[in-house]
Amino acid sequence: MSEMYDAPESPRMTRAVQVLLGLNIGIYFLQLTLFGSDGVYSALALDPAKFPTAWWTVVTYMFVHAWLAHLAFNMFTLWMFGPRLEQEWGTRAFVQFYLWCGIGGAIAHLTLAQHTAVIGASGAISGVLVAYALRWPDEEVYLFGVIPMRSRWLVAALLAMNIIFALSPSSRIDWTAHVGGMALGWIFLKLYTVGGINRVRGWVSTVPDDSEDMPRAVPRNRSPMRDRGASGSTDEVVQRSNAIVLRESKPLQHVPRKETPKEYAARVNRVLDKISQQGIDSLTRDERRLLEDMSRRLRDQ
Repeated sequence: MSEMYDAPESPRMTRAVQVLLGLNIGIYFLQLTLFGSDGVYSALALDPAKFPTAWWTVVTYMFVHAWLAHLAFNMFTLWMFGPRLEQEWGTRAFVQFYLWCGIGGAIAHLTLAQHTAVIGASGAISGVLVAYALRWPDEEVYLFGVIPMRSRWLVAALLAMNIIFALSPSSRIDWTAHVGGMALGWIFLKLYTVGGINRVRGWVSTVPDDSEDMPRAVPRNRSPMRDRGASGSTDEVVQRSNAIVLRESKPLQHVPRKETPKEYAARVNRVLDKISQQGIDSLTRDERRLLEDMSRRLRDQ
């Protein structure tokens, strides 16, 4: 995909992306040296004729590539877009998402293109692109390295292109795996994220997966927060904390202070003065109760 666009930034390498790059490049090296392409294809490619007997190929096919440009195309995209997502979600969630998108591509191929075997990480990579566009929809990328466009529109264009190629009988490339990876990636994110991905790893976390990772803000996916700056994040955390306190804490019960005899006598005198000035009909209900209480006390003495 490097021929089509340039990513807006080059994030540092993350653990899962590094392992995925190593696996893909390593298997391609084995194709060229020890086992040959035919041997690797036979063992690892997803072939509808051998499925479900060769059930493992729904995963292994995504680590095999037909030619160097095919490998470079996918690995460049993974290197450019994957680390930022892994930093956002954490290593485990990113790996799960990547594999599920690849499996989505396999399902689409088995369902819609049963005439040939398929290899390549394109399904998983397409899912990564969808996730990036959903997480940073207004991020500016460059189509063909020249035309600036929002990442969401880039993914929409790729999806449309994949569908057109998938429906073309003359196409030699199985674009259904691309579409399947995009579709399952979108479904995965909508089911497990709010405002999603994030529920993939949970919403609140300030502890990085390893000591070198950048701290993650609260909440986990930071959809409304990362781009608004630290002050916006702090304000929102404070507001949430206050809301929880108001919702969960029991209201404080007021315990009245015991009235001293002097204070009681002063209240009675004020009521008596009011009677002498305005008449007994001017008394309130509480003032009448006070007089009744005083009468009981006098009778009890």
